[in-house]
Parts: sequence; C-alpha cells; structure tokens
Amino acid sequence: MKKEQDPLRGDIRADLASTRRQFMGGVGALVLGVSLLPLGIRAAQAAPKQGGSVRFAINDGAQTDSYDPATWQSSFTQVVFGGTLCNALTELDANGVAVPDLAESFAASADLKVWTFKLRPNLKFHDGAPVTANDVIESYRHHMGPKSSSAAKALVDAIVDVKGDGDGAVVFTLSGGNADFPYLVSDCHLVVMPAKAGGGLDWERGVATGPYIIEDSQPGIAVKMKRSPHYHKPGQPYFDAIEFVNIIDIAARTNALLTGEIDYMVDADIKTLTMLEQNADIEISKVSGLRHFSFSMNTTVAPFNNPDVRRALKYAVDREDIVKKAFLGNAKVANDNPIAPQIAFAVNPEPVHSYNIEKAKEYLAKAGLTSVAVNLSVAETAFPNAIDAALLFKEHAAKAGIEINVVREADDGYWDNVWQHKPFVGVDWLGKPTCDSLFTTAYAGGAPWNDTAWKNQRFDELLVLGRAEPDKAKRQEIYAEMQQILHDDGGAIVIAYALFIDAISKKIAHGPIGNMLQCDNFRMAERWWLA
Repeated sequence: MKKEQDPLRGDIRADLASTRRQFMGGVGALVLGVSLLPLGIRAAQAAPKQGGSVRFAINDGAQTDSYDPATWQSSFTQVVFGGTLCNALTELDANGVAVPDLAESFAASADLKVWTFKLRPNLKFHDGAPVTANDVIESYRHHMGPKSSSAAKALVDAIVDVKGDGDGAVVFTLSGGNADFPYLVSDCHLVVMPAKAGGGLDWERGVATGPYIIEDSQPGIAVKMKRSPHYHKPGQPYFDAIEFVNIIDIAARTNALLTGEIDYMVDADIKTLTMLEQNADIEISKVSGLRHFSFSMNTTVAPFNNPDVRRALKYAVDREDIVKKAFLGNAKVANDNPIAPQIAFAVNPEPVHSYNIEKAKEYLAKAGLTSVAVNLSVAETAFPNAIDAALLFKEHAAKAGIEINVVREADDGYWDNVWQHKPFVGVDWLGKPTCDSLFTTAYAGGAPWNDTAWKNQRFDELLVLGRAEPDKAKRQEIYAEMQQILHDDGGAIVIAYALFIDAISKKIAHGPIGNMLQCDNFRMAERWWLA
C-alpha cells in the first residue's frame, strides 16, 4: 500500500498492510495449490493498449435485474453494474487491499468513528455532470433507514450521519469505531450515482461514473456498453466496447468460447477442463478467492430450528468425497466456517466436522429422533456441480438415518424464487474481504442476506466489539470466538472453499488477477485489454 494513496493513521495503515502480507505470503496462492505467476508473466509481455471489443459470458443474470444497487445479488449484476457501470469510494486492488477509487484519500479519527473521504477533483458522471458530495450522500442514504430492503443495509446501519465538507469531501460518523471502514465502502452495492434534485437517488437511468456506459440492456439476456470519455483513471478502460451475455448452461458457455462467439466464460466446466487446457487459444485462470459453497438451513424452520439436528447434518456429509467427486479436487475442504483462510483473523474451529456417522446419530438422538427427512433445493446455478454435490450428500446422510430429498430447481430465477425462500438450499457465496463485512452481511441477526435466519446474541455483541477494537491481538480473540460460535451453532454447512475457474481467449491480456472476488475483483472490464 503506497503511503501517498493511504492517509490512514500510521498504526492502522501498518496493521492493514501487515494483515495483507500475512495472507498473501501464507495462503493467498497456496491454500488451494494454485500459483498466479503464469498469468502475470503472460500479461507482462504486452503493455496495455486501447481498442477493440470483447464479449464476456456470465451465468446468473435474471429478467428481474435492474440498475438499482440495492438489489444486486448475483455475479452478473455485481460484475456488470457494480464493477463496470459504477465506482465506489474505494476498490479492492489485485492484492485485495482497499485503495482509493472515487475518493483520492481517506482518513480516520483516533477512535475510528469519524471517517473523511476526499473526492478526486473533476469527477464526472456518464452524462458529463459533475460528481458532488451530495451525490455520495444520497447514494448512501439509498441503502439506509428502517424501511430499507437493500442488500447493503446491514453494512450502513452503523452510519449515524453522513455529510459533505464542501463539494470535495464526505464525512461519515459511525455509532462505533470501525477499523475496516475503507473495505466496507468498497462494497459493490455502495456505488455512487446521481442525486435527484428533490432528494433520493437517480438510479433508473443507469448513469454512473464507471469505465463503461450502457448502450443497450436486456435483463437476463445481455448488456452492451461503450467506453466512457469521462473516466477518472488515465488511459483506462482499454476496450472500445464490451458486451456481457448471460449464458446459464455450462455446455453452451463452453461451445460459445470454442467457436469464438465469446472471449471469456465464468465458471469453466471442471469436467471438460482438460480439453480446454489443451486448446492453444484458451487460457484457464484458477484463482483462490473468498468463494465458498454451502448448504444453508433456515434455523427458524423445523427441523433446522433444533441445533442438534443442525449438528447431525454437519457430521452427516463427507466433504472430502464431495471435493473429490463433484469438484474433481478443484476446491479445499471447509469446516463450517465461511471465513476463508486468507482473510485476516481466520481460524479453523474445533472439533473438525468430518464425516462421522456415529456423531450424526448421536446428535439426532439428542434431538429425540432416530431419523429425519428433509428437502434440499439445488440447481446448477446454485454453485458449479451443486446437483452432484447434493446427491452425494444424500448418499452420505442416509447411513445416519437422514433422508435428503434432492429437489432440482430451475436455474432461471433460482436466486429470486428459491434462495431465502426454501428452507434448505445450495448457495454460492463470493465472500467478503473482512470478517466484519461477511458477518455483518450474512450472519448478524436481521441482516438482509442472512439466509439461515440465524440469530445469536453473543455473536452480535462480539460483532460490534470486534469492528471497533484497535488492538490486533484482542481482535483476533473476538473473531476466533465468533467463528467458533458460527461453526458450532450456525445454520450454514460450509462444504468447501472453491477456486474461481474461468476460461479466457488468449486474444485478451491482463495483469495479476484479483484474489478476493470473482472476475478480477469485479473489475476485469476495466483492467483487461486486447493482446
């Protein structure tokens, strides 16, 4: 992290840098046995240049997709709108560090409660209008308030006041200290759009600050975009035009790549990976990000409202068998902890939830049961090879007297109609860069994306303490206890930490690919170029 880009107080800056060094040097590339070096070597042979057009295929768009940042929950909306149409105050660089984006600098008060973000000069929206502090304020207020249903509501609940300091700076006052606030404001939902004259956010037009401007958008089908002449990063983006197409079927995505119809596909088919790797015109990118695959139980619905039933199910799944057979080794076994190993303060709770039929029966007996039957809803879009994983789970659990009926849901509309609607579902979590942001978004009581509807008073108390604790050792203790509580009592059966496995035409060049979120930390359209 460069000092001139990061005016954080010295102790915070050093702590964040130290954190990143630890996971980058330790498990950032090694956790799944993947090296990113070849990608950087190939990209370094050609300097970035402008020109040309490309087509990228994503796999989970829907007809309900809109420009409203409060609604973005799929990879398609987060990559296309969050990472290509828009910008936030900060962004995650290729190493996962929160660096200035629309803000040119940020600084915190001594108690970490007041954060000031200085905006870059001469920022413009796609229509040429200047970006002001009021636009930032209304962009945040869009997610705030008791009536908000935004996916980012839990992240902004701690903001008690946001105001401008002239047109060039925005000051956030929090209810408590938050050492991770620069990471929080990098969230793709917290992008900046124009404010309406009478208050509120003008999101309907699809006008923002990002590297590309919308030319045509057909929800659930495709989005065509062209380079913005007003972009604030000199020389970027590189492509003249870009089109994102929604291709849910993995065989169709593969065929489109092989025939040159598209230049990139998300989630390459691991079953045909060897064939793709042998193609001289295609590069396979394997990145160990924060992604994890889960089977989520709604803890307010029987029988999942019984913690002993939840524990029985956690012992009734053979994660190693699923990683070997469903993911063909392209993942690392998880232990019911959504915090990936490279996130700062990650631990591996004890006991390890390995496959143990006797333990599963023991916990069923504690629940007063000798057997139990449940429905598990999955689709291929839930996560790659989710149906295979669910069928293996069914086979494993049967030996413990647990009958799992695998319900094959439709891919189209899965995230709108099944996730958070059915009581037991497969979930593809892209992850968050810090313990606080993931816990706040998905596991805090009442969080919008708390798909297990789990609530634990001690966990919620520790969440507030952890984000405000400046002492690294004490923070480690707090987050370790939270991970243990979630492991023991939570409703998420975290099966595996997964690779982002994508296939790219070699006509495209790039630098090191971001190791946190999908599609180069959602910024591939801005960072990549034609070779």
